[in-house]
Amino acid sequence: MANPYRSKEGLSARPVGTSDEIQLRIDPLHGDLDEEITGLHSQVRRLKAVAQEIETETKLQNDLITDLQMTLSQAGAGLKNGMRRLNRTVQQSSNHIVHVIIFGLILFTLVYFWSKIVRK
Repeated sequence: MANPYRSKEGLSARPVGTSDEIQLRIDPLHGDLDEEITGLHSQVRRLKAVAQEIETETKLQNDLITDLQMTLSQAGAGLKNGMRRLNRTVQQSSNHIVHVIIFGLILFTLVYFWSKIVRK
């Protein structure tokens, strides 16, 4: 027996091993086997082209996600540095504010006493 899945009528269904397999039966009375094979071949070619386009798009989106993750991690590092600088600046500026207030009080006192002396 040359081919156990071939019969006099043409191709016949064979036993299915898993649920992923497809049963195919081509009836030679309703069409030419060559035309059916050519049709199947063109469908397979189209499916292959679609699969390649999906693969290309997936790679592109993966690259975009990787770039986005890198950008976000750089932004996070920049934000940490900015917050650290801001905290240092706030601590230093609190001393500056005290100095400015003291300077203002001394200047006000001097102007007050100068105005009292000049009026006499």
